[in-house]
Amino acid sequence: MKTLATLRAFILLMLFSIQLQGQDLNFSQFYELPGLRNPALAGIIKGDFRAVAIHRSQWQQMIGQYQTSGLGLETKSSVREYSDDYYSFGLIVTNDEAGDASFGKTQFLPSFTFHKFLREEGNLYLSAGFSGGAVQQRFDPSKLRFDDQFVNGSYSSTNATRQAFTNTNITYFDATAGIALGGELGYRYRFYIGAAYSHFHQPKVAFFPSGDVRLNKKITISGGLSAAVSDYSELYSYFDFFTQGGTNMVQGGFLFTHNLLEEVEDPTYRISIGSFYRWGDAIIPVIKLDYTKLSFGFTYDVNISNLSAASRYRGGAEVSVSYKTYLNNRKSSALKMRCPVF
Repeated sequence: MKTLATLRAFILLMLFSIQLQGQDLNFSQFYELPGLRNPALAGIIKGDFRAVAIHRSQWQQMIGQYQTSGLGLETKSSVREYSDDYYSFGLIVTNDEAGDASFGKTQFLPSFTFHKFLREEGNLYLSAGFSGGAVQQRFDPSKLRFDDQFVNGSYSSTNATRQAFTNTNITYFDATAGIALGGELGYRYRFYIGAAYSHFHQPKVAFFPSGDVRLNKKITISGGLSAAVSDYSELYSYFDFFTQGGTNMVQGGFLFTHNLLEEVEDPTYRISIGSFYRWGDAIIPVIKLDYTKLSFGFTYDVNISNLSAASRYRGGAEVSVSYKTYLNNRKSSALKMRCPVF
């Protein structure tokens, strides 16, 4: 029994180390929260306002609970009534709970992005964005078990432990800056590519005042390409590359979208199917439905990592709901010939 407790404590310490110094949270439907990848991507939408809610549940068959939720808001407006330049405001709120100790992380990240029109040919835009806000981290030590709580091979939460935690909740400021270039390639193609630099000031995230544990810097390269396959169908492709704390990750894939009402010029009922791949970790089938201004997405991670023997290839289910519309004002992009769109 003591051996099991020691192993559990070791695993928890590893998870804490990964969370504090390693990788940020990530969604399989990462394209639904572009501002989380790069604040320069906020506002590159068809419409003036978008709201997205997303929830992920992972490793239900393993020890502990892993739940991640996110909310994203984006709005954009012309700089002036007849200007082709735009600015956008965004807000991303996420909450993450992981493991037996309910290790949690809540982020509140407002953002501002400026979209500069470069040239009419190719509807080319250069976007620059910045996001920054408060992040809270916490854990519940009452849910942990320690070796000295096992007496004569029997565990009891009432047994005293020498482990002391003076601080289980910290708050710090975090920030990301990014740029992106987007436009059109001929009549049928649209693209964007961007880069972001996160945690560049390396905030201190140690629970102990004397500890100098800092969040690793992170560089993200993101891109997207859409192609009109026919008058009623499009193919979308997205990719991300991350590097953080000496660890790299690549994810990407495609969505094939078809307008269900082919006689309608402006598609309002669409279905999308596709698949994404997170390198060395998961294959992710996708289905998405668009109903007028609403969209509903569903993905499931098929785990193919070294953990697949224990997980039995089961990873996590993820659902998203988004709402997108134009605003009724003189600076609406609905009145413009050109605007940043993907």
